[in-house]
Order: sequence, then structure tokens, then C-alpha cells
Amino acid sequence: MLDEGMSLAPLLRDGASVYTRTLPREAASAALARRVATAVLTVWSMPEELTADAGLILNELVSNAAEHATRGVSIRVTISRVSASRMRLAVIDMDPHHLPALRAAGPEDENGRGLRMVAGLADRWDVDRLSWGKRVWAEVVRLP
Repeated sequence: MLDEGMSLAPLLRDGASVYTRTLPREAASAALARRVATAVLTVWSMPEELTADAGLILNELVSNAAEHATRGVSIRVTISRVSASRMRLAVIDMDPHHLPALRAAGPEDENGRGLRMVAGLADRWDVDRLSWGKRVWAEVVRLP
């Protein structure tokens, strides 16, 4: 499921509630981020639907960073267990200027639907501006 050399040991040590990893800022990192989300939420015993949604969301956030960020060669992916039922997925890049925004994509457009998908799957999402970049995050919630 994960690439060789990728360890989930930090998740298992002392009930850690955060997993973070630096990835290259390139399109191929989106698939890896999706696998990471699946593995992490599986270790945390989250339901399959939530795990699938989290993987799609992180895939899209990483894809956006790879395509639109104009600075830096890497991104930082963070998966946090905010509470027993709330997970936060975040992607940090070094471009403070190109902020994501919901777009209205037409039927012929090849792009422009990703953040709408994120908004539909996530309980909430937003962007935190950093002095040197930005953090785009989304939260998913396990229903009782």
C-alpha cells in the first residue's frame, strides 16, 4: 500500500495523532498522498467511507499544490486526528500568492472541479496564509 521506506511507526508510538511527510511538488505525489491517507486512517480505525473521502481530498489538495504553486520543490502533507471523529488533512506549500478558489467549471472544461469536490466531501475546508506560503486544509468527520 505504501512505498518502500515509508513507515507508519509514528502513528503507533504513544497513540500519536499526527502524521506528516514531505513530498516532491509534482503531480505524482498526489497518488502517494492518497495512499498515505488511506494507510493512516486505516491504522486509526476510521470507517472505509471516511478513509476513501480523505484519500480523494488529499489527492486533490496535493494535485492543486503541484499544479498551481510557483515556489518550492516540495510540499508538506499533514494528517491530524483532531478528535476521535474529526480528521484534518492539510497541504503546505511555499507560494503565498496563488490561493485556491472555487470555480464554476463548464461542461467542456477539463479543470476547475476539484475544490468543489473537496467542499462536497469535507465537513469544512479553508486556507491559512503563512508569511512564506499557505496551508490548504479540509476536515472530514466520522458520523456516529
